[in-house]
Amino acid sequence: MILKLALLCLVATLTTLSQATPVKPTCQRPFPPNTTCFNAAPAPKYNGTTQLNNIGVVLFRAFELIDVYGVIDPLQQLAHTNNRLNLFLIAETLDPVTTETVSKVMNPANSSFWPTLTPTHTFADDLDLDILFVPGGLGTMNPNVTAVTDYLKKTYPKVKIFATVCTGAGLAAKAGLLDGKVATTNKSAWKRTQAMGKANWISPARYVVDGKVWSSSGVTAALDLTFALISTYWGVDAAADIAKGLEHIPAKPLDDPFARFFNITPTAPLCHFAKGVSWPELL
Repeated sequence: MILKLALLCLVATLTTLSQATPVKPTCQRPFPPNTTCFNAAPAPKYNGTTQLNNIGVVLFRAFELIDVYGVIDPLQQLAHTNNRLNLFLIAETLDPVTTETVSKVMNPANSSFWPTLTPTHTFADDLDLDILFVPGGLGTMNPNVTAVTDYLKKTYPKVKIFATVCTGAGLAAKAGLLDGKVATTNKSAWKRTQAMGKANWISPARYVVDGKVWSSSGVTAALDLTFALISTYWGVDAAADIAKGLEHIPAKPLDDPFARFFNITPTAPLCHFAKGVSWPELL
């Protein structure tokens, strides 16, 4: 009888707990106890080798070179190690895309130092992309980026991973794709990028993951986001081998010294920093 009563009490307790109002998420260390925070969705689960084969990168005038090459160089190494990947460089037209700024004010030395990159496809093409990367750069400040934001809005629902680098997050926000999502961006352009659209902007953060939306801090953070992506979907060992070959030490999600350098006030933190995400640790 005593055992039966104990079991009945246990069942009643469990039932009460299951019906209780969910507790608002609290943060992990290093934040103070009971700090409330943004609760980002975990990264989706995919087999990179079989499910993430078509990689797209958006191009526009005055894009930042490292934002693009910091993404495609590690992935190029991956593509040469029995992981079949297809690269799509996508722009408004098939004309070479220059890094030259639109405004002459941004070129006071009157230089002619503007590399170009030739697209493989246009925004009009119906592509079967698995991952789409959106770089940043001074071109995000151009007065008319409608062609880019329209393409992002059209493509976002169809891709498995949507990733922004640097101020590319501003273009995604301008397109309305970061509403309710956590995201981060270049800390030297923090306020300007925030003004481009709504998001739960996170600082400090080298990169942030909220479901299929991945975003990184400025420029060279493209490498760190890409190594986390490779580590998560193709394996830590694959990411580590490529990182060693490129002699790069991938940063962890919270390794963001530039938030302090540019005196960015810390935001409400994440409950977790990159749930479902892994990264290689070389040191």
